[in-house]
Amino acid sequence: MGKSRIRVSIVTPVYNGEKTLARTIESVLNQSYRPSEYLIIDGLSTDRSVEIAKSYEKAFEERRIKYAIVSEKDKGMYDALNKGIRIASGELIGSINSDDWYELNAVKVMALKYAKEQYDIAWSDIYIHNKNHLIRKKAAIGKIWTTNHFCHPSMFARRSILLKYPYDPRFLDADYDMVLRANNGSAKISVARIPIANYSLGGISTRKSLKDLKKRVLMKYSTYRRNGYSRLYWMYCVGIEGLKFFMA
Repeated sequence: MGKSRIRVSIVTPVYNGEKTLARTIESVLNQSYRPSEYLIIDGLSTDRSVEIAKSYEKAFEERRIKYAIVSEKDKGMYDALNKGIRIASGELIGSINSDDWYELNAVKVMALKYAKEQYDIAWSDIYIHNKNHLIRKKAAIGKIWTTNHFCHPSMFARRSILLKYPYDPRFLDADYDMVLRANNGSAKISVARIPIANYSLGGISTRKSLKDLKKRVLMKYSTYRRNGYSRLYWMYCVGIEGLKFFMA
């Protein structure tokens, strides 16, 4: 893209992620389109996460990618993301958790799309790794807003939009809450349809207990309602979380 090269920052929140953090870091380091900056936001891990992150300092210096590690107490993943967004210098920001990883073309796909469309928020297809099964989740948006085609690991957004609509750490689905708030504020939201990130199942969304199932349904439904969406979303929330419960 020559002189019009987009400045892209990548943010990774981590807490005790020593088992998978290296894979995440290397997926950013080896991007075909170099990001301008990579920020590791650590929540005072008690394992080797910070040590592992520091071991890559020379590699990022050699690739001429600004690399910073911040390790201090936070209020969880979304608080860490907000912190990284405030620190970041890029016009466009991607975030990838410490147990997920990018395909080699992730930044290139989203930077080229941004150069062409000037979107506010966009995401693309992802691969979901569930035990021995690989599932391609396809990105989409439509008149009915659901999480069926929302792929947070592949999401990139303008820094200005993320500052305007920060993640609310009170909510377990603060990522989708942010998207709904931005959509209500007439943000330009788009999707690509190329798999650019990998997501590992195993978090709160796949815990197998009726108590957690109820918690997920109520959480998802409250997100729709506080953003002005129909009560009919109750049926969707029950259906999608029930499906996850039996498939996980």
